[in-house]
Amino acid sequence: MNDAAQALLTGLNEPQRQAVEHAGSPLLIVAGAGSGKTRVLTHRIAYLLAERGAHPGEILAITFTNKAAAEMRERVEGLIGPRSRAMWVLTFHSACLRILRREAHRLGWKPSFTIYDTDDARRLLTQIVKDLGLDSKKHSPRWLAAEISRLKNELIGPDRAAAAADDARAALVADVYAQYDERLRLAQAVDFDDIIGATVKLFREFPEVARSYRLRFRHVMVDEYQDTNHAQYTLVRELVGTGDDKSELCVVGDADQSIYAFRGATIRNIIEFERDFPDAKTILLEQNYRSTQTILDAANGVIRNNTERGREKRLWSDEGTGSAILGHTGDNEHDEAAWVAGRIDELVDDKETSFGDTAIFYRTNAQSRAFEEVFVRRGIPYKVVGGVRFYERKEVRDMLAYLKLTANPDDTVSAMRVVNVPKRGVGDRAVAEVEALAARLRISFPAALHRVDEAPGVSGRARTGIKRFCEIVDEATALAGTAPPEEVLDKLIADTGYLEGLEQSTDPRDEGRVENLQELVAVAHEFTEQVVRGTVEDDEAELNADVPSFLEHVALVSDADSIPDPEAEEGGVVTLMTLHTAKGLEFDTVFLTGLDDGLFPHERSMNKPGDLEEERRLAYVGLTRARKHLHLTRAGTRNIFGQPEYYAASRFLAEIPGDLVKWSESAPPPRVVKSKSPSFGQPIVVRNAADVPALDVGDRVSHDKWGLGRVVELKGAGPRAQARIDFGDGEPKWVILRLAPISKL
Repeated sequence: MNDAAQALLTGLNEPQRQAVEHAGSPLLIVAGAGSGKTRVLTHRIAYLLAERGAHPGEILAITFTNKAAAEMRERVEGLIGPRSRAMWVLTFHSACLRILRREAHRLGWKPSFTIYDTDDARRLLTQIVKDLGLDSKKHSPRWLAAEISRLKNELIGPDRAAAAADDARAALVADVYAQYDERLRLAQAVDFDDIIGATVKLFREFPEVARSYRLRFRHVMVDEYQDTNHAQYTLVRELVGTGDDKSELCVVGDADQSIYAFRGATIRNIIEFERDFPDAKTILLEQNYRSTQTILDAANGVIRNNTERGREKRLWSDEGTGSAILGHTGDNEHDEAAWVAGRIDELVDDKETSFGDTAIFYRTNAQSRAFEEVFVRRGIPYKVVGGVRFYERKEVRDMLAYLKLTANPDDTVSAMRVVNVPKRGVGDRAVAEVEALAARLRISFPAALHRVDEAPGVSGRARTGIKRFCEIVDEATALAGTAPPEEVLDKLIADTGYLEGLEQSTDPRDEGRVENLQELVAVAHEFTEQVVRGTVEDDEAELNADVPSFLEHVALVSDADSIPDPEAEEGGVVTLMTLHTAKGLEFDTVFLTGLDDGLFPHERSMNKPGDLEEERRLAYVGLTRARKHLHLTRAGTRNIFGQPEYYAASRFLAEIPGDLVKWSESAPPPRVVKSKSPSFGQPIVVRNAADVPALDVGDRVSHDKWGLGRVVELKGAGPRAQARIDFGDGEPKWVILRLAPISKL
């Protein structure tokens, strides 16, 4: 072994070393949370080059986020230098897009096809629902989009979906799917699911293409393998092959962190890896380099209750026992948030943590509100990840729609979005007439706009507006042939009058919209600079300082890529996010909130063991994000549709060894009795109507938790009868008499 290869093994533990050195058969690296999987992957890549004679161009490494891909590229370059740029270290979608741009002609596509994001897809489905005369409330575009995405992730096309439809609902989905697919093709567009599915189709219909990529990529590595769906799994199989020319496959993942079933991910891909590849070797990485042993013991205690785990593992650490986990049960969500805020202030004041190294996790986005309110009052800086992101803002989407038309003149959704933005007299009737013309001539909507004189029902004013719109787009398209994206954006913003309209507006919000347009131009300029410097992707990325490359770059930005950098400003900001977004991150201080049965685990998971196991994996992910300080919080009551509802403690709390958690109350929350029935809003007691205490204002009562109190207000009747009771410890509390554990004195 040469010195360079030996240096790559220095400092690795024994399982890590085995994973780096393994050769000759498929490899599954079961990488527990915080076990150094990125280090293993990058050292394995460098080892392939240093010891096994691989060429950088023979390596394909696939990740799930741009952020993870960028980190891996940076680390590999640090190990082997600039020649790493010949490797493909990309997300699934980026890798497939690169292949499709090269091979589009084989599928009958133009290389300049447009990528429709979630909003574009829903707009197209909204139009289809309208054209089919369907009730958009009963058959919402959001629901239809999810159903079509599910079919695409299973590689089921419109014809097969129609053939398999066994009820009216499935038949309707198949019909909409067929229309959606046809309109995408007419617009020379693809959605995100198509990017993977079309690449699989390409490889299957053109075996020589699949073989050429197989011969090129002799080493294929897939990170987060537990998050792959059926289409991604099939893509990997096609890329690796099964014959004499098969590539060497290495996948890294952890069944205990499989949390994306709602996106089509299937845990079987990793659990059954050894069945799919009988000659595979499996290596377990169980040493955790992130968290204290107390935190790991809590996580191990929860996850061992799952039955679907594949190879069982138990995380351990050399980081020491660490401090106890702190728990708090608030009277309500506001009390829960206030305790969290107080604890953050305390830790920051004691220099135990910083705002930037603190995160609050919750199960649903709606839970952020209580934390935001108290943080604003207390002056705690924060950022909510997953809110209205920059690229989802109206003015940004409008200008990107114009930009998309310069790259793809058949982009129907973009043209319909901005044909009358800013207003130029093109109303709904004119749009309908042009749509009818497009349908008659079987051409795209933008192509029909250019032939508006053939649509007799369009008024003179609308015709003038449409011609001006076409003129603006055509001039920008001509410029886009030679100019970088920021120049094209500048021209579009000026020619459309969009910026002028915002600047003249008296709406104070429009000032922020002007800044967003300026920021979009700045983003485009920064992209151009990165391409020129060669810091975007690698020398074979086929990314140029042009509009199509910029649009592709924008389309692939994800939630995980917008998480604030703790080092970005002094002290940083507290990060608020859902548990799904938290995966792959780590913080010194973590607050896992809303640990109430029915909220987390979510009520929808209660009756299905598989769904409940997924919720438990989500809890495991949340617990293992913490390095030093872990906090568990819940609320006894929550305001649901304006009414207080009682919740029992999350069953996950009962699975954490009791000696690991120090509760701020005198006793931990009562343990839940596990059952197959939902416990959403589960009351502490349930009474028959005859047993509900009859109370009057002024009556004295005793509450099992809050003690003695006096009734100060009554409202409602029957099962919704409520009393407001003063227990002498602050604001009087509302209780539902049928559910509250109270007795009249």
